[in-house]
Amino acid sequence: MDVLVVVDMQNDFISGALGTAEARAIVAAVAEKIANFEGRVIFTRDTHGEDYLSTREGKNLPVVHCVKNTWGWQLCDELLPLAAGREIFDKPTFGSVELAKRISALAPDRITLVGLCTDICVISNAMLLKAALPEADVAVEAALCAGVTPKSHENAMNAMKMCQIEVV
Repeated sequence: MDVLVVVDMQNDFISGALGTAEARAIVAAVAEKIANFEGRVIFTRDTHGEDYLSTREGKNLPVVHCVKNTWGWQLCDELLPLAAGREIFDKPTFGSVELAKRISALAPDRITLVGLCTDICVISNAMLLKAALPEADVAVEAALCAGVTPKSHENAMNAMKMCQIEVV
């Protein structure tokens, strides 16, 4: 079985508080990937509370974003219909141990990640999945990810390659 993990394709990372042109540029292609994927699709959402600025992450990244039940927390409009009826993991931090446990239970042959941000949440979840499933093929589609900056996207891709995560 193949699993596609769609990481944090949320309004705040696309056109909101932390949005970038690079993130906006991948939305249509990510939607197409989901629509044509033959296997299980699982989504993640970066999820914070009203107290975000008092958290460790908030102190290091003092930009309020992805506060649960706000517009910025929602998946972008183009992906909402594609997420209907599918698993969504709300994660309070960069990587989700619960996601790794869930996917481990599925025992997939291949796991592909797409989404945002390459250099923070995509790499964190790819590394957790590689650690949880060392014999599974774990891949990241570079053209369907965007980082905080193009340089940090490239750095994350190189780091994942070094950890035997396939970059396609």
